[in-house]
Amino acid sequence: MPNRLANETSPYLLQHKDNPVDWYPWGEEAFAKARAEDKPIFLSIGYAACHWCHVMERESFEDPTVAAFMNEHFVNIKVDREERPDVDAIYMEAVQALTGSGGWPMSVFLTPDGKPFYAGTYFPPEPRYGMPSFMQVLQSIAHAWQHQREDLIAQGDKLVAFIHNNTRIASTPRTLSPDLLATAVRKMARYYDPEWGGFGRAPKFPQPTNLELLLRAWRRTRSEDAMRMLITMLDRMAFGGIYDQLGGGFHRYSVDRYWLVPHFEKMLYDNAQLASVYLHAWQAFHAPRYQRIVEETLTYLVRDMRDPSGGFYSSQDADSEGEEGKFYVWTVDEVRRLLGEEDARIAVAFYAMREGGNWEGRNVLWVPRNPREIAAELGLAPEDLEARMAEIRRRLFEARQHRVPPATDDKVLTDWNALTVRAFAEAGAVFGRSEWVRIATETADFLLSALRRDDGRLWHTWSPRTQEARVAGMLTDYAYLVDALITLYEATFEPRYIRKARALADIMVRDFWDAEQGGFFDTAADATDLVVRPKSVIDNATPSGNSMAALALLRLATLTDDQTLRERGETTLHLVGATAAEQPLGFANWLCAVDFAVGPVAELALVGLSSHLPPFLQVIHTRYLPNKVLAARTETTPEDVETLIPLLRDRPLHAERATAYLCRRFVCLAPAHTPDVLAQQLDTFDIT
Repeated sequence: MPNRLANETSPYLLQHKDNPVDWYPWGEEAFAKARAEDKPIFLSIGYAACHWCHVMERESFEDPTVAAFMNEHFVNIKVDREERPDVDAIYMEAVQALTGSGGWPMSVFLTPDGKPFYAGTYFPPEPRYGMPSFMQVLQSIAHAWQHQREDLIAQGDKLVAFIHNNTRIASTPRTLSPDLLATAVRKMARYYDPEWGGFGRAPKFPQPTNLELLLRAWRRTRSEDAMRMLITMLDRMAFGGIYDQLGGGFHRYSVDRYWLVPHFEKMLYDNAQLASVYLHAWQAFHAPRYQRIVEETLTYLVRDMRDPSGGFYSSQDADSEGEEGKFYVWTVDEVRRLLGEEDARIAVAFYAMREGGNWEGRNVLWVPRNPREIAAELGLAPEDLEARMAEIRRRLFEARQHRVPPATDDKVLTDWNALTVRAFAEAGAVFGRSEWVRIATETADFLLSALRRDDGRLWHTWSPRTQEARVAGMLTDYAYLVDALITLYEATFEPRYIRKARALADIMVRDFWDAEQGGFFDTAADATDLVVRPKSVIDNATPSGNSMAALALLRLATLTDDQTLRERGETTLHLVGATAAEQPLGFANWLCAVDFAVGPVAELALVGLSSHLPPFLQVIHTRYLPNKVLAARTETTPEDVETLIPLLRDRPLHAERATAYLCRRFVCLAPAHTPDVLAQQLDTFDIT
């Protein structure tokens, strides 16, 4: 019989509904049972695309003997970390405090009131690699609960106190200087792999916020080190196995130094952020290869990750047919049968395929050599190789579409979708792709309807199967969506998106602000089901809620000239101060926000008929201008826009010509009546 998870909407939880373990979802029912029966809680946290989560399920949670012991001695709770990142954040701190590292699946043992006293990650079914078996861990904890309970409770109290102290990060007035970016680049260089790009040796993660920081540092300082680190990493990833060379989109990370063998899961947040990074790199360097990556990545998201509702799914699994990576890898014989000898010869050379495979007997497709070098080796002109490879890619992709695809986690998350809105809106504006702007608009409108309550507050997650939204919105939902709506306004010039951004910012400040220490809590003030109210500051695979809140509030304050929002943003930045530059790999988005805060910010106002604006917009969008806000008045703009966006005040519309105003803190240069004049003004805009 299915367990209680059968009533959930998370695909990850539903994967466990037929386990013999008597799983509970996170909630009062489970804790009440633990208190009533005087049992400890076993908390298992994972996510649908997690390979080792599936392994532990097969090995332990589907084992009737293990399940029977779990049911007798524990109350068992299963959590989707993407659905409840607040729960995940608290207990990940416990895992790291107890073991020195963390990861998923996360395995934590709690007192009936939720205090962690023992934790780990994956436990095997038999003792190996110095790890006890999962059954040994269960037996030891059950015995200790009966005979050493006071020690376990004391351990839980200490851990909760430790985690609570970590949330008491205080905002202290500090000097924010552009020198912090130069310091950060020097620190990042210590960990950088100069040959293959990336930080450290293996595994290697894409780390989009680190790439954004390098871009900003290069623009501000023209640092050769920043540019070299940036371009090497962008190119190695784009031509590596971490990038899906046939279908577009990035896998989660590379298990090796060379970006060759990925962990094959694909995450929405990675692809949304990396599309933005490559877009910004194109603006900076105008390399066609970066435009190609943007186009292919966004095409992948629309093709494979978009729900008819307008929302985007969370992830795709690493496994298909029970094997990791099976959907993506090839043998040379497969390629020969499909393409014929001559085209196979080209494909094998281009993708550096081996007869015996480059990973577990098969080949992950990658391009470790310069295509010009490959063309010369094959006796082809570079343009002929490019044309042949376009057709080869098409045939390989179509053949791959007949394979069994990886499973998709179809839950829609507000914060990750907001990152996606930002990517589509900005890329659509920059490359003149109206369909991308339309997708961004549809997704934003979906979030603002299906994932927003009647009182204006947000939900965190939505299920396309039940059409149900659930889990109260968290800081990242508000911060990311405010930021995305600003970008969407700059792509559409529809004032309603700034109004929505302002309303969400007001709720974010009201419900999440830490009135004592400054900055924001991760959860709203009325969230009561956690042992600690978390307050995260580290930028990981996605920006911390606090760093994004700071950046979004500063952007919104610049557009609306709202001093209260600006003060909140600056106060939030003071949570980390110079620490960010000393440890940039964990604070990259903070430093991006610092870069915006110290400015100068280019405040751009365009006034004119819609048909007259494109030449001015091209001047703006073909330049990398991370510290800018953009507003426009056209023939369709409502008259009251001046009260919302003061940058447009007293700028009348002329039917004969458009005008651009470049300002800094509302002090403007002479009006630019031609794109060439605007280009000159932007190219001499002082950023030092």
